[in-house]
Amino acid sequence: MIDAYEDPGTPDSRSGVRYLWWLVTRQPGRSVAGAVLGSVWMVLLAATPYLMARAVDEGLERGDLGALAGWTGTLVAVGAFNSWLGVMRHRTMTRVRMDANFRTVKVVVGQAVRLGAALPRRAGAGEVVTIGVGDVQTVSQSLTVVGPGVGAVVAYCVVAVLLLSTSAQLAVVVLLGVPVMAVLVGPLLGRLRAVESEYRERQGVLTARIGDLAGGLRVLNGLGGKGLFADAFRRDSGRLREQGYRVGAVTSWLQALGVGLPTVFLAVVTWLAARLAAQGQITVGELVSVYGYVAVLVAPVAFLVESGYQIGRGVVAAERVVRLLRLEPEPDEGTTDAPAEPAVLHDPESGVRVLPGRLTALAGARPADAADVVDRLGRYVPSEAAWGGVRLDEIPLAQVRARILVADHEADLFAGPLRELLGGRRVPDDTEIMRAVRAAVADDIVQGLPEGLDSPVDAQGRNLSGGQRQRVRLARALLADPEVLLAVESTSALDAHTEAAVAERLRAARRDRTTVVTTTSPLVLAQVDVVHYLVDGKLAATGTHQRLLDEEPGYRALVARDADAEEVVR
Repeated sequence: MIDAYEDPGTPDSRSGVRYLWWLVTRQPGRSVAGAVLGSVWMVLLAATPYLMARAVDEGLERGDLGALAGWTGTLVAVGAFNSWLGVMRHRTMTRVRMDANFRTVKVVVGQAVRLGAALPRRAGAGEVVTIGVGDVQTVSQSLTVVGPGVGAVVAYCVVAVLLLSTSAQLAVVVLLGVPVMAVLVGPLLGRLRAVESEYRERQGVLTARIGDLAGGLRVLNGLGGKGLFADAFRRDSGRLREQGYRVGAVTSWLQALGVGLPTVFLAVVTWLAARLAAQGQITVGELVSVYGYVAVLVAPVAFLVESGYQIGRGVVAAERVVRLLRLEPEPDEGTTDAPAEPAVLHDPESGVRVLPGRLTALAGARPADAADVVDRLGRYVPSEAAWGGVRLDEIPLAQVRARILVADHEADLFAGPLRELLGGRRVPDDTEIMRAVRAAVADDIVQGLPEGLDSPVDAQGRNLSGGQRQRVRLARALLADPEVLLAVESTSALDAHTEAAVAERLRAARRDRTTVVTTTSPLVLAQVDVVHYLVDGKLAATGTHQRLLDEEPGYRALVARDADAEEVVR
C-alpha cells in the first residue's frame, strides 16, 4: 500500500476512465493478484455443482460408496480451499481500494498545495470538500471490478463451457441470456451517470454555501438577514434532496434488476434443464449440475451488474477529480530580482504606499478592503502592486514568498505538537520560540498546556479558544521573522488588555522591520508609526493616529465606534 511519504506518481488526468486505469496500473501486482484470486474463487464456486453431479451419477445412482465418499471428500476440500481464497480475495481487494483511496487523497492534496492561493479562485470550497468527502471513496470503491469483476467474466465463460459439454441448447441460452440482461441494464447505467453528475454538482454548490453561511453567521445576525439566507438554503437543500431521490430511484432499479434478472434467468434455465431430464437427454446428476451452474452464475451476473453500477459512479467521481487536477496555478513569469534592500511596497489600485522599517496600519470601515490591499501587496491576486519600483508579478514568486509573509487571522493550524505548529519547516530552538511566544502574548497558552511546547494541538486548534488560536498564529508569523510582515486582523478576537499588550510587544519585536496590520482598534492604532485610512478601498488620508483623529471626521467616527466596543469589553 502507498506509504504516507511516498510519491503518488503523475496521474493521468485526460479523463475519468484514464484516471481509474492509472490507479490500477500504479499497483499492478496487487491488481493482478486480485483478478486471479477473484477468478479462481468464482470458478471453484462453479466446480461445486460439477462435483455434486459426479457424486450423484457415479456414487448414488451406481451404489458405489467409495466413489461417493471420494467425490464428497473432494467437494469438502474444494469448499475449504475456496473459503480461504475468498478471505485472500477480500483482503487483496481491500488493499487495492485503500491504495486508490490514499493515492487519490495525496494527488488531490498535492494539487491543492500546488495551486496555493489560486485554489479559491479556480475551484469552489464546496467542490473541494465534496471531492474529499465523497468522490475519493467512490473512486476507490469502483476498483472492485478489478477482482470480482474480472472473476465474474472468467466464471461466466467457464460455466458456459461446462454447460456446452452437458447440453448445447442450455449453453446457448446462458450465452445469450447475460448479454440480454446487459442490454436491459445499460440504459439505466447511463441514466444513473447523468443524474448523479447533476447531483454531485448541486452538492458541491450547497456545501460551499454551508461554509459561507457558517463563516458569516454573526454578520448575518447583525444585519437581520439570517432568516432570508436560511430560507434560500432551505430551498436549495430541498432541490438537492429531490435530486437525491432521482438518484435513489435509478439506483433502486439497478439493484432490483441486479437481483431479479439473474433469478428469472435461473428459473428459465432450470425449467429447460428439467424438460431435457424428463426427456432423457441429460442425466439426473447433470440436471443437478445445471441447476448448480446457473445458481452459481447468479453471483457473477450480479457482480457484473454491480460492477457496471460502481464503474458508472466511479467515472463520475473521477471526472470531478481530474477536473481539479487539470487546474493550473497562476503563471509565474517573473525574471527580475527582488530589491536587494528593504524597499517601498506600493498598491496603485488603492494608493497605499508602505515605507520600509515602519509599523503601518490599514484602517477602513470594511475590513475586506484592507484585506484586499494585503492580498495585492502579498501577490496573492493579480495586480499592479510594486516593490521597490518593480511590479511584484515580474519578480519570481519564490523570492516574494521568501521575504513577504501574509499572516491571515484564519490561517490553517495543522494538528501536532505546539512546537512543530509554531516552527513549521524550521527547527528553531526553545529560546527563539519563546521569544516569539512572548511577543504574541501567548506565554499563558504554553504554561497552561500540560506538556508545554510539546503538547498536542488539534487540527485548526480546536482545543484552543478563539483568542488563543489568534495569538498562536501571530507567534508563528513572528517566529518566521520575514522581512515584510502583512498581518490581517491579528488581534480581532482578543480582549482589550491582551490586545494592548500585543500591540506594544509587536512594535518592539518588529522594530526597524516592515510590518503592516489591518485593524480599527485604537489600542493598536496608537502604537503604529503611520495609519492609512481607507474609504471604499481607496486611500482617503495618511498620518499618525492622533493626527487623523484630529483632522478626519470619518476616521474619528470609525475609531470611536471601536473605542466604545473596547469599553464594553472592559
